[in-house]
Amino acid sequence: QVQLVDSGGGLVQAGESLNLSCVISGRGFSFYAMGWFREAPGKEREFVAAIRWSSSNTYYADSIKGRFTVSRDNAKNTVALQMNSLKPEDTAVYYCAAIEDISFANVYSWRVYDYWGQGTQVTVSS
Repeated sequence: QVQLVDSGGGLVQAGESLNLSCVISGRGFSFYAMGWFREAPGKEREFVAAIRWSSSNTYYADSIKGRFTVSRDNAKNTVALQMNSLKPEDTAVYYCAAIEDISFANVYSWRVYDYWGQGTQVTVSS
C-alpha cells in the first residue's frame, strides 16, 4: 500500500517562498513519475509540475515556469516543490501524486495518477 503525505504549505506574502514536501511510504513501489497539482476554490485541478522517477526529466506549467522547481530524492523517498516569487494567484491546495511504473503516461493529466497526497494549503497575500 503506497501512501503519500504532503506538507509545507502556509500563509506567505507575495514575493516570498515556500518549499512543499511529499513523503512516500510503502513497499516495493516503482513510479513512472511524481507530480504536483493544485486546486483553487471554484477552479479545476491544475497541473503544476512533474518529474520522472528514473530519468529526472521535469515538466512545468507555463504559469509557474521559472519560479517553481520540482526535485526528488529517491534514497529518501521524497519529492519537493520549491516555490519562489509567489503570487496571490498561486493560492490553492497543493497535492502531490504518483503514477505507477508503466511505459508511458501523460504527466500533465491528473486522471492518470494512481496515488494522491492529502493536500497542503498555500495562501499568498498581496
